[in-house]
Amino acid sequence: MRADRLITDCRLATMVADGEAYGTVDDGAILIESGRIVWAGARADLPAHEAIETDRLDGRWVTPGLVDCHTHLVFGGDRSGEFEQRLGGATYEEIARAGGGIVSSVAATRAASEDELYASALGRLAGLKATGVTTVEIKSGYGLDPDSELKMLRVARRIGREAGVRVRTSYLGLHAVPPEWKADRARYVDLAVDEILPAAHAGGLVDAVDAYCEPIAFSTEEVGRLFDKARALGLPVRLHADQLSDGGGAALAAKYGALSADHIEHTGEAGVRAMAEAGVVAVLLPGAYLMLRETTPPPIDLLRRHGVAMAVATDCNPGTSPLASMTAAINLACVQFRLTPEEALAGATRIAARALGLEDEIGTLEAGKAADLAVWDIARPAELAYWLGKPLLARRMAGGVWDA
Repeated sequence: MRADRLITDCRLATMVADGEAYGTVDDGAILIESGRIVWAGARADLPAHEAIETDRLDGRWVTPGLVDCHTHLVFGGDRSGEFEQRLGGATYEEIARAGGGIVSSVAATRAASEDELYASALGRLAGLKATGVTTVEIKSGYGLDPDSELKMLRVARRIGREAGVRVRTSYLGLHAVPPEWKADRARYVDLAVDEILPAAHAGGLVDAVDAYCEPIAFSTEEVGRLFDKARALGLPVRLHADQLSDGGGAALAAKYGALSADHIEHTGEAGVRAMAEAGVVAVLLPGAYLMLRETTPPPIDLLRRHGVAMAVATDCNPGTSPLASMTAAINLACVQFRLTPEEALAGATRIAARALGLEDEIGTLEAGKAADLAVWDIARPAELAYWLGKPLLARRMAGGVWDA
């Protein structure tokens, strides 16, 4: 077997099994050719090979590169002032109804150039990469007009080309109603559905379509129009669902066969059952739960009971989750939502890959997958959920290339 690189003297958390999430190998090896894994397993079973280079990892643990499957990484400005308001007692809904929240990021994003948006996003991306992320989803949704939404998506594509991560983009035009359309929200929905999304699709800028379904945002009927257009264009959908109330978002996601329903703190059993039947991934976002000081966690026991796969993501954004660490997200998912370390790590690798429609490409250490790896200075995988803020990453490989 020919290989560019042999990685050996390592322990593998392969994330292959559905029951035992770790699927560990104590004395492992990986063969890589042209940026892909061609073999992974116990070193004793290593096939005959010709490797150009060998990396010995001194017994360190190797996992698939982490997958942050829900971020708003590209935006202008910040909302630290609103953070102070929330600490003073204002709720997220009160701030949003008073003209803050998402809308307050729109002006800064519209005013920023593509280079400025790119530079600021790289600063946040650095935190994700330092915690083992090799794939990141990036949404639009802070432009809310044709030029600015396309600008955000172009910046996301540039990150994927230049910044050493795999990027999947999501068009999130139904994120909030922009100020100029407050008096005619129906016309804005028309614009988002009939003009911006087709333009983004024609430009090759969008991999999936997302929306925010809440009483303070968009109704199931409005989101249904967007999803019908996405379906006509051959694009998969995802949904911000039931974050603040049980408004039928999870059921709507299931109706459209969505890749995922995200947040879902208030989803009831009927919604969970619909997700299970449709194979919709639940994306848990503990950063937003923490920052908003929510008290109703996602229905974890119901998700387990009905067999709904659970992903974990940062929801990195300027207002409700200024979180740029995947290991912190893993920790918070365990502490706040009572996931096991095995569930949380699977949720940040193979299940997060499924939430992006990339389960055949990334998320496990097995032949045929991309050589996206994270190497850790830990004694056991549970430490990735245990430590909060301690640097754990020893090396990171994206597409067969180690970081410098």
